[in-house]
Amino acid sequence: MDVVFYAAIIVALFAGLVLTHVRPATLFFAALLGCYVLGYIDTPTLLGNFTNTGLVTLVLLMLVSIALERTSLLQHVAKGIVSPSLRASIVKVSTVTAAASAFLNNTAVVASLVGPLTRNKYHAPSKLLIPLSYAAILGGTTTLIGTSTNLIVNSFTQQYDGFNLAMFSFLPIGIAVTLSGIAVLILCRRLLPNYPRVEGEHKEYLLEAKVNADSPLIGKTIEKNGLRDLDGLFLVEIVRERRLISPVRPENKVRAGDKLIFTGHVHSVAALQRIPGLTLFADSNGLLSSNLQEVIVTHTSTLVGRTLKATGFRAKFDAAVVAIHRNGERLSGKLGEVTIRPGDRFMLAVGHDFHNRSNLDKNFYFVSEHEVDKTYGRKSEATLLAGFAAVIALAATGTIALVQGLLLFIALLLATKVLDGQELKRRFPFELVIIIASALGLAHAFSGSGAEQALQQWLAGYSALTPFVALIVVYVITVVMTELITNNAAAALMFPLAYGLACSLEVNLMPFAMAVAYGASAAFISPYSYQTNMIVMNAGQYRFADFARIGVIMSIAYAVVVLSLITYVFPF
Repeated sequence: MDVVFYAAIIVALFAGLVLTHVRPATLFFAALLGCYVLGYIDTPTLLGNFTNTGLVTLVLLMLVSIALERTSLLQHVAKGIVSPSLRASIVKVSTVTAAASAFLNNTAVVASLVGPLTRNKYHAPSKLLIPLSYAAILGGTTTLIGTSTNLIVNSFTQQYDGFNLAMFSFLPIGIAVTLSGIAVLILCRRLLPNYPRVEGEHKEYLLEAKVNADSPLIGKTIEKNGLRDLDGLFLVEIVRERRLISPVRPENKVRAGDKLIFTGHVHSVAALQRIPGLTLFADSNGLLSSNLQEVIVTHTSTLVGRTLKATGFRAKFDAAVVAIHRNGERLSGKLGEVTIRPGDRFMLAVGHDFHNRSNLDKNFYFVSEHEVDKTYGRKSEATLLAGFAAVIALAATGTIALVQGLLLFIALLLATKVLDGQELKRRFPFELVIIIASALGLAHAFSGSGAEQALQQWLAGYSALTPFVALIVVYVITVVMTELITNNAAAALMFPLAYGLACSLEVNLMPFAMAVAYGASAAFISPYSYQTNMIVMNAGQYRFADFARIGVIMSIAYAVVVLSLITYVFPF
């Protein structure tokens, strides 16, 4: 009966991850509590999972990346990576991105390079931004610190196999998949769409302005009010009470309470502010005098599926939405009643407390080049990069443990005020800690519930399930889960099964651990499966089919290389 209860908990967890918008951390922790209440895991083990060395290393690395992502290194490198030859440009973009992503946060790498690649004078951004995202994913597979899934897997192997992965344990397979991936991008470059460049950033933002009761515009036509001749903006709709007027004609008269819906260049918002008797959507919140901040809604955001009005956006984030952009779709109606989707791009007018809110990273990717975070001088930046390189070198040579080096480095950054404690508190990855610690507990409960023994007995009757076939099964399921949920959640959920199969087949755990690690990084088909794909989706004007067309080929090539090399590098 315990086996049935444990299986029910895992099935419910998977269903919740795929079918609901409940935060993964909440679902994983609920599953852990279920196993704890049923006695499958004891208190010391449950608490000990939160201090796992691999988990602590991951957290420290993410905190260090806060400082690293502000350096201008990538902007300097980006200046010379695009050339008249598309083939040469793809090679240079992919190589630089993969090398940087091996040691830096790949989300920050992509966010730093999107702007320069979008503004390049030789090629349409759509020809370069998918290679940028894919190269960031591939580069992350080459080192222990290249992607969070590698560190998650390391947490599990430390806990259950007593094996600590080295900095470059992933390098042989990682280099092979990166080179093969770049080859796929070169050979299949004609499959990359060639969408015409949009002049100005994000041309099709949707903006809303309300006609005040005392507005001098009331009673006059659209043409007489000059609302059709605004620089960079086009009046597309009027929302009048419950009625939508579209298209808007020059002879239409303006009434009090009308909501005027414009599309165009978001930075033309000043033209609307100069018109007497109009109140912009963000103006009603008293924030439009603040700095503008551009963000993309994550696919795990609590905003998805709801409207701005229903979310209480202003109170939740101390920010107001000035405009919304959705790639590939014409938005209609009032801003407050637009149903939010993953990948929507918001231009926010932010308040003084915006950057102190703890819920920002859970809901948004920051891609704006005018974010208000501080930058470093040349001397501070050089010291920061040299210090991080020293930590990595010392850890790679075994001189000092990575967790010790990162702790000392963070202490130095705090002492020299390169980082401040308030920002570390805001950016601390609480949810990721809960997911990984809970998954470690679920793996322990796999044995405590008797599920491991039941699996061994079931496999005893299936001689056709060889270790290599089981390895393929683990890899394929992990890839599918990565496309359906987040890569970190997929790795955390799949490791207990991989561990159970390795134990049941009485073979080395490492090939199965690597299948989980590489499978959780195979996010090429869906733009919603990985954060870097979502960042480039809007900038490149991509549609889902654009990713799927080349992503399927990339996934197949990636799988062939990974599954061919795993058992050679990590024998059963």
